[in-house]
Amino acid sequence: MISLKEKLLELLEKDKEFRFSVAGLLGYRDILERLEEHDRKFYEILKELKEHRKILNKHMEILKEHDRKFNEILRELREHRRKLEEHDKKFNEILRELKEHKRKLEEHDIKFIEIMSEIRALREDFLKLSMKVEVTLGSMGRRWGFDLERTVLEIFKEVLERKGIEPGKVEKFRFKDRDGSVTGVRGRIVDVDILVRDNKVYVIEVKSRAEVDHVEPLVEKARVVEKVLGKRVEKVFLVAINVDREAYERALELGIEVIAGNVVD
Repeated sequence: MISLKEKLLELLEKDKEFRFSVAGLLGYRDILERLEEHDRKFYEILKELKEHRKILNKHMEILKEHDRKFNEILRELREHRRKLEEHDKKFNEILRELKEHKRKLEEHDIKFIEIMSEIRALREDFLKLSMKVEVTLGSMGRRWGFDLERTVLEIFKEVLERKGIEPGKVEKFRFKDRDGSVTGVRGRIVDVDILVRDNKVYVIEVKSRAEVDHVEPLVEKARVVEKVLGKRVEKVFLVAINVDREAYERALELGIEVIAGNVVD
């Protein structure tokens, strides 16, 4: 009896159509196996894609966070820029003000230099005047008193005239308090120059060099003049070639106007 196997082998050898059918069946199985393999690989790829998607999503979240932080940084940078622009504006305003102050200071410096030049010129004139007077005084010898006063008044004639004092009309005031009713001291003599003009009295003390001891008595002399003449003293003047700094400052304190060629420290 022929076995099934032998029968199949015989059919494969002899029956061409059968052989093709078997071959087709065998090829389809191979295709199915390959398809299954492809499916397996495809699912593996899908699985990897899902993993990659998860990773991508995670990266996307990170990128979003980075974007958010980046936008915050941009906002901060814009704010810093705005503040810097404001600072620049204020700084420029300050610069403009400083330039204006500098310009004004330069103008003041120029004026100050001009004033100092004028003061130096005046000082030189006064020094020349002082030297001239000292030379004149040296030649005067014993004619110190009255002639000296007239000479000093003449030297400062222009200044005195601007103050309303005419040197030529200045008179000598000499008063002896015989009973002491005016000065409080019996027999005291008060000697000073005065000018009476328009019913006003001006007291003038003339010195070659005025010291503080010459200043203090002037107030008392003015008071005596007022009592004796019965008129108010309008102004007290101290006229000197040189005046000590202490005497000058004390005179100003007492309201005495000083006209001098030089203030000596």
